[in-house]
Parts: sequence; C-alpha cells; structure tokens
Amino acid sequence: MIIHVILIDLLLSADNALVIALACRNLDPARRQQGIVLGTAGAIVLRLALIAVAINLLTIPGLRIVGGLLLAWLAMRLLQNPTNTGAATVTATATSTSIRTPTPTSSVTRMAASASLLTAIKTIVVADFVMSLDNVLAISGAVHAGMAAAGPQAQFTMVLIGLLISVPAMIFGSSLVLKLMDRYPVLVFAGVGLLGWIAGGMVVTDILVLDQFGETPALGKLMAQIVGAVVVVTVGRYWAGRKANS
Repeated sequence: MIIHVILIDLLLSADNALVIALACRNLDPARRQQGIVLGTAGAIVLRLALIAVAINLLTIPGLRIVGGLLLAWLAMRLLQNPTNTGAATVTATATSTSIRTPTPTSSVTRMAASASLLTAIKTIVVADFVMSLDNVLAISGAVHAGMAAAGPQAQFTMVLIGLLISVPAMIFGSSLVLKLMDRYPVLVFAGVGLLGWIAGGMVVTDILVLDQFGETPALGKLMAQIVGAVVVVTVGRYWAGRKANS
C-alpha cells in the first residue's frame, strides 16, 4: 500500500514542482534553494491539513470556480519580473546614498530580497492549495480503499509517510525545472500555460456548472482548458509588459 501512495504523491508532485520553480525563478540565486525548501515545506503542511477536509471542501458549490480563477491570476502574476522594479529601486537608493549613508543601502537590499522570498513562498502555498483540492482527494481515496480496516490515525500516518518521501522529488524537480527555465526561457510560458490549462478545467467541473449544464463533455472541457491556457499567457504577457514599461 505504501508504494501505491508514494507513486501517487510522486505523480502529483510534478505540478507542485512546476509552481515552485515558476515562483522562485526571479529570486536571487542565493535565495532560490531557500525559497524551494520553505515553499515545499509550506505546501506539504497545507496538504496534510487538507487531507482531513478534502471531501467536504470539494462539495462546496463554486469552490472550483474560485480556485480556478485564483490559479489563473497567480499564473499571470508569475509572468511578471518583480526583480526589475526592485533592482531599479535599490539602485536608485544606492546612488542617492552611496556617499552619505552606505549602510542603509544594504538594509534596503536585504529587505527587498526578503520581501521577494516571502512573496514566492506565499505564491507557492496558495497555488498548491488550489491544485491540491483534487490531489489530496486522490491520495485520501487510495489510502481509504487500501486500508479500509485501519483506523483514521493509521491512514493519516500512511499519508504522512507518502508525503515526506515525495519531498525530495519536489525539491529536486523544482531545481531541475529552474535550471531548464534559465536555459530555455520559453518554458516559462509553457509552465504558465499549463497552470491556465488546469484552471480552465477546474472552472467547468465545478458543482455549480454541473448542476446548471449537466456533465461537461470531454470536448467542452478540452476547449475550456485551451482557452484557459491561451488567456492566461496572453493577458499575463500584456500585464507584464505594462508593468515593465510603467
């Protein structure tokens, strides 16, 4: 049974590794690994909390719609490069204070770096929460089916073991994706598009949509996923361009 749970966790870690890599790609190289580790830790803790309430959460009408829209918004934000603005601010501060007070400049630099790291961690945790709604249900269902005779504590322990074993895969996967994005920047758009694809699928499979229009056909879900990917990349690029020029 533990092998089954670990395999599910490893498969589901691919999405998480992508989000972590996208969120940390604009961090200073010295802080990237810190962002990956802290973001992974936050995602694991949140996923454990979701395990207990996953089934009840997924029965809330409109939750997938809200989650899909939130994920799309986060994906569009990931196309922005906050380090450009931060670097410009720090450079300007350094220029104006280099003669009088050099020490505050380093303080501003540290504060900007800390803010970027915190932003990356928050993005990872929120995005993981949205994408984990289905993931934790799959894990919970697998454990419950394979350990029906076991008590809730034993089942939770099994889930915890599977998640902890998958942590190295998430960290290694994030680091690998980051290196690939540095070498092939087009992968950033592919990753953001994938998040938009997931968001589009979430919206059309919400309980409100199913109650109103019935079961979404495969073609309809595919179209929603394609639209989600295209909209997120297009709007994200436009938004990033405006931010860069402002």
